[in-house]
Amino acid sequence: MEAWRRMGKAIGAHMPLIVLFCVAAGVLFPRVFGTFEPIVPALFAFMTFQGSLNNTFRQLAETVRHPLPLIVILAITLVAMPVLAFALASLLFAGNVNIITGILLEYSVPIGIVSFMWVGMFSGNTALGLSAILVSTVLAPFSIPLTLKLLMGATIHMDALGMMINMVFMIALPALAGMAVNDLTRGWGHDVLSPSIDPLCKMLLLVIITANSTQMSEYILNMTWERAGVALFILVFASSGFLWGMIAARLLHQPFSTLVTMGFDCGLRNISSGAVIAAQYFPGEVVFPVMCGTIFQQLLAATFGRVMSRLTERERAAEAKLVERGRAAMERHGKR
Repeated sequence: MEAWRRMGKAIGAHMPLIVLFCVAAGVLFPRVFGTFEPIVPALFAFMTFQGSLNNTFRQLAETVRHPLPLIVILAITLVAMPVLAFALASLLFAGNVNIITGILLEYSVPIGIVSFMWVGMFSGNTALGLSAILVSTVLAPFSIPLTLKLLMGATIHMDALGMMINMVFMIALPALAGMAVNDLTRGWGHDVLSPSIDPLCKMLLLVIITANSTQMSEYILNMTWERAGVALFILVFASSGFLWGMIAARLLHQPFSTLVTMGFDCGLRNISSGAVIAAQYFPGEVVFPVMCGTIFQQLLAATFGRVMSRLTERERAAEAKLVERGRAAMERHGKR
């Protein structure tokens, strides 16, 4: 078991480099790794279950009672970033409405489900992360059409029911199951089960990244100068999302766990839903900016995860000492 856990830690320690290889494999061999796409929702569900084992219903209720970080995350992802993305895209790509629409759509879609996995991997506030994903996804059938209508004048009708059903099976039910197991077993889920299956979840995340990267193969292998410019813009702007979340957390004087969550939630988007909307309602060129996020999101998540860990290293060490002191005090009290 110890060797199994060491392997999981090794994957986590080298995640940026491993993610880069996964993206390259998906782009270069789409027919091979595209066969995994049908099982991606099930893999997401399992990883959501594992992440929720570190949670309790009390922690989820605490997020609702103190909603300021959640409100800030939603304000950044649903308002600030779409407006800024539209303004910059209109300035840089003024002659191409499809590119502008695609960039706006990329930053109008809800928070990426995979952010929950990254939050858990880097010891973030999973209760806040779960709440942000759920609320963002519930609002998406209303917020996306409204954003596109106000900024682009485009009118679309989304499959709200389909989006809700996906959310229920990929996020809500597995998350509730994980919290229920942890509560009913009085912490066994968090202390024993979650660490035991964590290495498996890290490997499954690599499968998900590789499978999702196959959707970008055609665009990357047929790159043009304009597409290269769009890709560079998406890289820079996607990076800013992580920074926005981290800065907001510091301004709100939040602990490192909330900083991690706000960073990932503001930086990661549900590209799959954006690609479906782009393909269904707009010309093919609109899909490219949306799918560009596939190239960078996971690599940026791995990189910023390491950055956030370094920035909060002292804080985490101090908190760990407080926890150890608390446990020691409880043990001494129990002996009496």
